[in-house]
Amino acid sequence: MTSAQREPVIGCLPPAWLCEMEGGKDVRVESAPYSCSTCDGGEVPARNLTRRNRKVRSLSTSSASTSFEYRRTQSLHGPSPVTTFGPKACMLQNPHAVMHIQDPASQRLTWNKPPKSVLVIKKIRDASLLQPFKELCRFLTEVKSMIVYVEKKVLEDPAISGDENFAAVTKKFCTFREDLDDISNRVDFIICLGGDGTLLYASSLFQESVPPVMSFHLGSLGFLTPFKFENYQSQVNQIIEGNAAIVLRSRLKVRVLKENWEKKSRVDEKGIILTNGDIESSRKAMQYQVLNEVVVDRGPSSYLSNVDLFLDGHLITTVQGDGVIVSTPTGSTAYAVAAGASMIHPNVPAIMITPICPHSLSFRPIVVPAGVELKVLANLPKNITITTSCFPVPSICFRDPVNDWFESLAQCLHWNVRKKQNYLSSEDEEF
Repeated sequence: MTSAQREPVIGCLPPAWLCEMEGGKDVRVESAPYSCSTCDGGEVPARNLTRRNRKVRSLSTSSASTSFEYRRTQSLHGPSPVTTFGPKACMLQNPHAVMHIQDPASQRLTWNKPPKSVLVIKKIRDASLLQPFKELCRFLTEVKSMIVYVEKKVLEDPAISGDENFAAVTKKFCTFREDLDDISNRVDFIICLGGDGTLLYASSLFQESVPPVMSFHLGSLGFLTPFKFENYQSQVNQIIEGNAAIVLRSRLKVRVLKENWEKKSRVDEKGIILTNGDIESSRKAMQYQVLNEVVVDRGPSSYLSNVDLFLDGHLITTVQGDGVIVSTPTGSTAYAVAAGASMIHPNVPAIMITPICPHSLSFRPIVVPAGVELKVLANLPKNITITTSCFPVPSICFRDPVNDWFESLAQCLHWNVRKKQNYLSSEDEEF
C-alpha cells in the first residue's frame, strides 16, 4: 500500500463517548462500518456521530464585482482548506485523505450513555497519594455509585490492605492485572493520581481505543496533569455530566520486527553431536502504541551509531551520532525538547524527528506529516516501522487545549521567563 492509499486517521472514537464540536445545529447521522487501514485494515463498527450544519460565507474582491462562495467545514482535526486554486487549477481528489486540522477550542466531550465505570490509576508506593486515593474512591463508590476498577498491585500496598476503615470500600473494587486482564470494553473513563507517568501508564494499558483520561497533578512536573485535587468533587461531576473540553493526543503505532539467529545441531540416537549444525533465522513481530516517543540509540556502546531513516520507502538520511528520537506532539515537550527540538501543540497532526548529539552541525530536528510511514534501520537485527496510530488518548482539559498547554509551558517549563526590561525614561532618551 502506497502512502497515497493509507488512511492517516488519528481520531477513531471509543464506543462510550463522542467528540462534539461547538456552534451550529446537531444532526444525528448513523454511519456505516468503515475500514481503517492504519490499524491493519480492521473494520470499525458503526457509531452514531454528531455532525453540525455549517454556514456558507460569501467573499468578494474590490477589483471585481463577482463573488464566490465556499464552505468552511470543521472535521476531525480542523478547517478544511479550499482545494481549487485560481480559475483552472485544483487538487486531485483522494478518497483516502481523511485527516484534517480542527480548531482545538471546538473539541468537547459528550456521552452517548451515562458513564457507570471508572479506572483509578495511582502511583505505586507513594505515601503522599494514599489520602487522595481513599477520598476519591469513597466519593466514586458511595456518592456517585460507580464501578471502580483498581489494579491489583495497588491494593497490595500494606497501607491500603491493612486499613480496616477502608476495607468496606475495597470490597466494592473490580481488580485487574496488567498484561493479563483485558478491561478495554469495561471502563468508561480514567482518573489518574500522580505525575505525567500515570497518564503514560494509562495509555499503555489500552492498545486500541482509549477512554477519556482525567489527570490530577499530584506528582513532580505535572505537564500533562492539569487538574488540582482540592476541588476534585465538582470537577469529577462536570466530567460525568459531559461538560469538559478534550485534546486528542496522537500516539505512534510502532512495529518492531526482530530477527533471531539460532544454531541447530544434529544429534544421533545416542545423543552424540555429529556436526555443529546450520544457522537458522526466525522473525518475531511486536506492536506497541506509544504516547511520547520512540528512541533508537547506541546504548552502552561507545561507538558512533548509524541509523538509516526511510520515509514512505525512500531513504531520507542517515543519523550519525548517539541516536534518534521519533516523537508525537505530546512527546515533543519530553526527551525531544531536551535534545533541542521545538515544542508542538498536541493538536498538530505531525511526527517529530530529532537527532541525539548528531556528528553534524547542520542536522536540525524536523517535523513531518502525521500520515507518513517511517522506517528505522540500525546496526541491529531489528526493523522498526512507525506510523501515526488511529487510537489517540483523549485527555480531558481543565480549560481548553490551548490555554492548558500554554499554562503548562509557563508553570512547568518556565517558557520565556525573563525579568522584564525597564522602560526608558525621558531623561534617558535625551542621551
